[in-house]
Amino acid sequence: MQNIYFNHDGNVDDLVSLLLLLEFPDTKLIGVGAVGADSYVEPAVSASRKIIDLFGQDTTLEVAKSNSRPVNQFPKEWRLSAFSFDDFPILNEHLDNNNQPKTKLASQPAHLDMLEKIKASQQKVTLIMTGPLTDLARAIEIDPTIVDNIDELFWMGGSMNGVGNVAEPEHDGTAEWNAYWDPQAVETVFDTDLKITIVSLDSTNQVPLTKALRIRWAKQRQFPALDLIGQGYSLVHSFEANSTYYLWDVLTTLVSKYPELVDSKPIKAAVITDGPSAGKTFVTDNGRPLTFVTQVNSALFFDKFDELAQAAKTNY
Repeated sequence: MQNIYFNHDGNVDDLVSLLLLLEFPDTKLIGVGAVGADSYVEPAVSASRKIIDLFGQDTTLEVAKSNSRPVNQFPKEWRLSAFSFDDFPILNEHLDNNNQPKTKLASQPAHLDMLEKIKASQQKVTLIMTGPLTDLARAIEIDPTIVDNIDELFWMGGSMNGVGNVAEPEHDGTAEWNAYWDPQAVETVFDTDLKITIVSLDSTNQVPLTKALRIRWAKQRQFPALDLIGQGYSLVHSFEANSTYYLWDVLTTLVSKYPELVDSKPIKAAVITDGPSAGKTFVTDNGRPLTFVTQVNSALFFDKFDELAQAAKTNY
């Protein structure tokens, strides 16, 4: 049995990752935390609780709300999807009499919830993070021994080829947003001896969100999870020139359970914490060891995606 803690930042790809995580075989999801990075935290937490209500089987599972704050905030336009996702009728038709989800809100903020649940686990925990590393960095600063009970960290973040997705004034464009949101947190985590697998921007080129993929899901909307997934991804379109939306977070999530979906290699990497390259991750002989995802078997990936989504049964 694999114990997993999932910390995400609330956009569509994160919420779809949570849904699929609930269908992982031989897995116990011990906790979920949401941070308002590529989202706003209130709808991200709310949508997470409703997804667990609808598809989860563990009535003790809680969602923790992060109070972490950015060094550099995501563009507002990117963050709005969480509000629409949270409003989907399929997630709201079975709320309680007070219009609240049944899945509980954790009593502590996400970094303390992460610390408590990972430390309390009787076996080492797989930690999946599809947003910034801030909650983990804060937990490490409070109690560095948390890393002793983490089997491996799977992080969607960074870019190893020098091409980022940050287009902000006075930045050179080399950073990925999850790293740029809080570069110091990346350094804090990199300074530990955690085993880390990184899925970066340049790891995901084989899993774009295409028109054909949207139609593939539309033709399977008889499955409730795929109906929700198709609606979710209808919220995200990349209208900027030469811009494509990729399934960054779902890939990271699935790799934690199905490493055969990808090819990886060992690298050594570091991060720049300030200046015009703040948040840039890069390969260097003086860096810390990482496992870096290099290639994806896209056919196997999308088949596994559909298999998990088709298996998701609603609780109502």
